[in-house]
Amino acid sequence: MTPAPDLTFSGTATINGVTLFAPLTLTIGAGAWTCLLGGSGVGKTTVLRLIAGLETGAEFSGQIAASDGQSVPDRVAYMAQDDLLLPWATVVQNVSLGARLRGEVVDLDRRDRLIERMRLQDHMAKKPAELSGGQRQRVALARTLMEDRPIVLLDEPFSALDARTRADMQDLAAEALQGRTVLLVTHDPAEAARLGQSITVMTQLGLTPCDPPKAPAPRHVDDLETLETQGALLKLLREAA
Repeated sequence: MTPAPDLTFSGTATINGVTLFAPLTLTIGAGAWTCLLGGSGVGKTTVLRLIAGLETGAEFSGQIAASDGQSVPDRVAYMAQDDLLLPWATVVQNVSLGARLRGEVVDLDRRDRLIERMRLQDHMAKKPAELSGGQRQRVALARTLMEDRPIVLLDEPFSALDARTRADMQDLAAEALQGRTVLLVTHDPAEAARLGQSITVMTQLGLTPCDPPKAPAPRHVDDLETLETQGALLKLLREAA
């Protein structure tokens, strides 16, 4: 994997001439977790998809650049809110999907290490319908890591999970994605307060930063500073509504 760069997203987007979000500049730190919060419809997912080089339906005017000057989309792994697993494929087939679609030889040792890291070694031959929600999300995370990209974009990947499974997945993702440049879009102030090393609230008018807790992530849910950050984020979100 190449070193994880800083990213800068700067610009505005419109849909059919209507402003989706006003001119903004978002800096995403190298090797750190940046959390982006905001209400529905402010353009958070559009920002992710623009960085990934995916279709958005919006007209973007601006620039997306990495600090090392290299192409950004070529170095992105994207994990959506839905696990998007192929229902007819097994765990091992879903984890190695990217390489298979590109016609590349699958690194079997790496695949099996990731599956073990996600505690899925007893489920390798199962299909998605045979897995729990948390197990499916771990398969999706393993598939994301299998791409071995320095930039990882996460679009509310844990929001559909119960509270305990969500916390477990947050811990696992924080450990597994160390050293990567991560942008996490979330609606959950508690999730951002646990994971964010940089936290920003997005509205149609721009961005408002929020100081993250000083403790290293993932933070304890009942830590006082984590709770204070959670409260500050909820206040910002309510004021923006």
